[in-house]
Amino acid sequence: MSRVGIAGAGSIAFGSAALLHVNGHDPMLWSPSGASTRALEDAPLTATGAIEIRFAPAIATSARQLCDDNDAILIALPGYGHKAVFDALAPHIRDGQHVIVSSHASFGAVYLTRLLDARGITAPITAWGTTAVTGRRGEGATVTVNTVRGKVDLCTVPETRADCARAVCTGLFGDVFVPRDGLLAIMLSNLNPQNHLGIALGNITRMERGETWSQGQNVTPKVGALLEALDAERLAIADALGLQTKTIFEHFSASFHVPMSSISEMNQQMHAQGNGGTGPATADSRYVTEDVPYGLVPTAVLGRLAGRPATLHEAGTQIFGAMYGRDFTAENDILNALDLTGHTLDDLRGAARTGLLRKTPEPAN
Repeated sequence: MSRVGIAGAGSIAFGSAALLHVNGHDPMLWSPSGASTRALEDAPLTATGAIEIRFAPAIATSARQLCDDNDAILIALPGYGHKAVFDALAPHIRDGQHVIVSSHASFGAVYLTRLLDARGITAPITAWGTTAVTGRRGEGATVTVNTVRGKVDLCTVPETRADCARAVCTGLFGDVFVPRDGLLAIMLSNLNPQNHLGIALGNITRMERGETWSQGQNVTPKVGALLEALDAERLAIADALGLQTKTIFEHFSASFHVPMSSISEMNQQMHAQGNGGTGPATADSRYVTEDVPYGLVPTAVLGRLAGRPATLHEAGTQIFGAMYGRDFTAENDILNALDLTGHTLDDLRGAARTGLLRKTPEPAN
């Protein structure tokens, strides 16, 4: 049995804790604000759906306790909370302590590696392309787990620790992990930002009105066509970088166990089977507030550096900016802290292998 500290206390954190418990491990949850774990003080965590379990996870009261009391750390909260949590955890992470980011946002593993390197600490940081579970937190200490994914892409920085890190992930969460060729591949293997862009644009009035609506059912043919076009942009960037990543068709088939067809038809099958999911009931949804700055914007950065501009991704960012009256391109605090100004694609490739962003020496004349 391993002890796993989970930074976060939302739907993915609760679902991941349930999966770890079912797999025979000992999860501990930490809410940076303390508010999200308050319900667990009076009731056990109850998971329903793909995982049916009722148990009382341990609760950490500080970042130090989360690191001190656990063998590994799982980051399981929205991308806009990653930098603050990295800042809180970095002073307490031990040499060799495994950190898993579920799922990786932007260049977060590079940012955390920089913080640890400043302390002289080397710890393997594993980036997942998506989460091990999907679900939605309910009232109090409850979570509905919609699905346990059959495949999860991952990579580790530094890459020399990749085999060991995959073994740790497999021991904790099961044999579902597919190694990818570095951090840039993982960034491009996270399909949520592009998919949520199309879904939110096509259903923004439902979100604003707080309606209850089936996400799968409302990936209609035209919304599905937009998702396929966004996917083509992402795959073109991966191809220009010489990277392999799954297609949107492979993603839906592996994650939701439906045969490959058009994206709209696959989502209709998911809806018919009861696992199409429920769409956001608020405009203040991570589909926009997280996935635009921490998903679409980094993809656009890679596209420009690779010579494959992601015009639909960039247009979506601007359209949402107009809708929300916000400059989403400026909201990625990890990108802002790393400051990629003057860095080249080779610099990013080096960071994807080592975790450290350094300027590549220019060839001698």
